[in-house]
Amino acid sequence: MLGHKALLMVGNSAPHSVAPGDTYQGVKVISTAGDQAVVEIDGQRRTLRVGDAPARFAGDGGSPASGGKITIAAGSDGHFTAPGSINGRAVQFLVDTGASVIGMSVSEAERVGLNYKAGQPVRMGTANGVTQGWRVRLDSVRVGDVEVSGVDAVVMPQPMTYVLLGNSFLTRFQMQRDNDMMTLQRRY
Repeated sequence: MLGHKALLMVGNSAPHSVAPGDTYQGVKVISTAGDQAVVEIDGQRRTLRVGDAPARFAGDGGSPASGGKITIAAGSDGHFTAPGSINGRAVQFLVDTGASVIGMSVSEAERVGLNYKAGQPVRMGTANGVTQGWRVRLDSVRVGDVEVSGVDAVVMPQPMTYVLLGNSFLTRFQMQRDNDMMTLQRRY
């Protein structure tokens, strides 16, 4: 978002500011409010929020256009958050380059159906001190159209607002930050 305008990236285009009522490369901005915009393509409307994974519309080919690339916009607080999934269950990630592995709370692990107590008990240092947790391996982690298999994680008893997207996922990507946009390009 840029004031009352939406900052759109269509396909591989550079970001372009579009006011409500205007169209850019076939994407019409219907309205904007706060951190979201309602857009329309070929009569199909979708609400987009800052930090969401790139939106895809029917008729756009059905295959990922990113080719292993994830683009995440910073939120108004400067943090990079993105919706995704763990083992097919929806979660909200917060990019944390200071975390060795993906980190989540016990309640989030239970919500996504992880048998974390079968994992390896570990003691770990956090920003709030040393705590007990469980080291587990996640079958799949997906952000946008990109899925990674066999990713290490820890489950901690402390409540957390987000699932921390740590280096067990991030090191599989080349990371680039350009102002308020972060791009993760898959390493092969």
